[in-house]
Amino acid sequence: MTRSATDVMQDVIYAAVIDAIGALKAGASNLPNNLLRDIGAIHANSTFADLPEGVRKSIEASVRAAFTKLLKEGYNVASGSAPPARPSGPPRDRVPSRGPHGRPPSRRPSGERGPRDGGGGNRPPRKPGGGKPGGGGGKPR
Repeated sequence: MTRSATDVMQDVIYAAVIDAIGALKAGASNLPNNLLRDIGAIHANSTFADLPEGVRKSIEASVRAAFTKLLKEGYNVASGSAPPARPSGPPRDRVPSRGPHGRPPSRRPSGERGPRDGGGGNRPPRKPGGGKPGGGGGKPR
């Protein structure tokens, strides 16, 4: 019976974590203070080179074992060449074409023009004086 890739990877990761904890214990000579110091030195920004030597060797062995296990389960493991790059962003057929100034073009047919009242077909015509109460555009009183 073939196991799913998720099950295989969970087994691999579980084994790698257990091996790394064992390497930390062995590197600290089973002394609690040394073990706490080594665990405290590992944080989110730790690199592979920052880890103790025993943990690095444990991780390297776990990676080799993971690839071997995947191959034994019948999964194909790439040979080292990168897979073809996938396009980033949304598919091109869903992006609306843009007109000048980055705005989508109007929805009117190309030969048809709107009213000459300043645009926006549903707006009432403007009143003289800018539509302000009191009518005029002169000096304030």
